[in-house]
Amino acid sequence: MLKGKTVAVVVPAYNEETQIGMVIETMPDFVDRIVIVNDCSPDRTAEVVKEHIVRERAKGDTVSILPVKVERTRWNEAELVLEEESDREMAHYVPSEVVNEHPDTDRVILINNLKNGGVGAGIARGYKWCRDRGIDCTAVMAGDGQMDPHELEGICLPVIEEGIDYVKGNRLIHRSAWLVIPKVRFFGNSILSILTKLASGYWRVSDTQTGYTAIGLKAMHAVKLHKIYRSYGMPNDLLVKLNIAQCTLREVEIKPVYRVGEQSKMKVMKVIPRVSRLLIKSFFIRLWRKYLFKDFHPLFIFYNYAFLALLITLPYAWKIGRAFWTGTVVNTEPLIAFLFLATSGFQALIFAMWMDMQDNERLYK
Repeated sequence: MLKGKTVAVVVPAYNEETQIGMVIETMPDFVDRIVIVNDCSPDRTAEVVKEHIVRERAKGDTVSILPVKVERTRWNEAELVLEEESDREMAHYVPSEVVNEHPDTDRVILINNLKNGGVGAGIARGYKWCRDRGIDCTAVMAGDGQMDPHELEGICLPVIEEGIDYVKGNRLIHRSAWLVIPKVRFFGNSILSILTKLASGYWRVSDTQTGYTAIGLKAMHAVKLHKIYRSYGMPNDLLVKLNIAQCTLREVEIKPVYRVGEQSKMKVMKVIPRVSRLLIKSFFIRLWRKYLFKDFHPLFIFYNYAFLALLITLPYAWKIGRAFWTGTVVNTEPLIAFLFLATSGFQALIFAMWMDMQDNERLYK
C-alpha cells in the first residue's frame, strides 16, 4: 500500500519471456497487485509468470483484496444496476481466464487472454480486474522493462494524495529525450501528440504514446473500459474518453528508457495513419457528446460552422485555381464567396479552439 491506499500495476505482455521476470522482480514493495495480462503469447511468458506467482506466494506477506460487492438497500438501486451492467460487460472483453488459484491473496495475478487482442485490450482487461476489487490506484507498466520502477511512486502519488484522475509520464520534456529516443519514434510521437491535443481536449498534453500511467478508481468507473481501443492507439483513445468524463489530468516527467533488451513490436509508419484516423473520429465523438448531448457549449456551433464553411470553399477554390492555371478571367461571385467562407471559417475555427482550450484548462492539474 502507498499512503494507506491500495496500488496495482497492470502489465500487458506479449512474447516477453526474457523481460517479464525482471519487471516483476523490480516492482516496488508498495505495489499490492501485479496484474500480468498475457496476450496469448506463443513463448514461455505464462510459464515464467507462474514461477513468480509461487515465489511471491511463499513470502506470505500480501494483503487480501476481495471483489467489491454492493449490498442491497432501499436506496442503492442505481449501484446495483451498475454492478449488473459491469458483469454483463465481460462478454465484450477478449475471452480470458485468471490462472491463479488464490487471486484474493496472491500478489502476482496472471490473466491469460485466450486469443490475441492487442495491447489496449490487455490493459482494459487488467483495468477491469482492478476496478472490480476497488483498487485505489492502478498503474500501467510495459512488460518489456522499458519503464523505470523507481519512477512509479511519483506517478501514483498525485492520484493517491491529490485525487488526480489520470497521471501519465512524459518523456519528451526530459533533457535527454532528443538524444535517447529514436528519431523516427520522436517524430511520430510528436505528430500524434499534436493530433491528440485537438481530439482529446487536453491541449497541454504531450508524449501521448507513453504507456507509463496511473488512473484512479473514480476515473475507471467513469469510462467504459471494454470500449477502449484495442491496439496501439489505446492511450490516445483513453484520453478522449477521460476528457468526455471530465477527468483531471497531470503529466509527470520521466526518463526515456531504451536498449534494455526490449524488442519493439510497434511499426511506426503503420501506426501513425491508423491512430490518425482514430483521432479524427474521436474528435467528432467528443464534440457531439461533450458539447451537445451532455452540456451545450457555443464552441459546438463554431467548430461545425468552421468545418462546413471550409468544406464549401473547396469547389470555389478549385474554380479559382483552374482559372489561374488556364489564364482565364475569374468571375467575382466565386472569388467573393471563397474569401467570405474561407475568412469566416478560419475565424470560427480559431474561436472554437480558443474556447476549447479555456473550457478544458480546469482539467489539467
